[in-house]
Amino acid sequence: MTTPVIDYYLSPVSPWTYLGAARFRELAARHQAKVNVFIVDLGLVFPETGGLPLPKRAPQRQAYRLQELARFGEYLHLPINLKPAYFPPSSPLANIALMAVREGHGAEAALHASEALLTQIWAKETDIGDGAVVASAFTEAGLPGNALVDEANKNTDALNALVAKDSQSAIDANIFGAPSFVVDGQVFWGQDRLDMLDWYLSRR
Repeated sequence: MTTPVIDYYLSPVSPWTYLGAARFRELAARHQAKVNVFIVDLGLVFPETGGLPLPKRAPQRQAYRLQELARFGEYLHLPINLKPAYFPPSSPLANIALMAVREGHGAEAALHASEALLTQIWAKETDIGDGAVVASAFTEAGLPGNALVDEANKNTDALNALVAKDSQSAIDANIFGAPSFVVDGQVFWGQDRLDMLDWYLSRR
């Protein structure tokens, strides 16, 4: 049996990515899968795939989103602030800093770093647009946080170009939201599809 390869499309500001991040990492390790991490700017993906930014969604959809976030937080025993003080973050630093992690330290480090960022915004209610917050989160994840934030600030254009490339890769792979997982050309969208992804990998 060949080693499964999972293309993981994540957004470091998505609450759904937060709810699934640790579970996905554990699932991938259990199946000994190779994970390719794609860091997606949903602001680039939504216009091409029929999505709308949160403030432009119908009130009914916004209300249901809050119910689902609360339910899943309780169901998964994960703390979550439904309307965090710093959402959206004050800058797009999280995307490029996370890209600096992936480029310099690899996919596994990027998985841990993304969890650290997501926990900051959705559980600790801090601003992941702030360099000090990002550096601290990365340091707690065992990475050189200050150096990575410096790298992000020095190479903003190049790292933004990589985020744009990953976002285009998402569009090309028929991805329209985060988190999404692709195995063998099959798309599994959402943290609530992780059980189905587990099932698929078990049968593969």
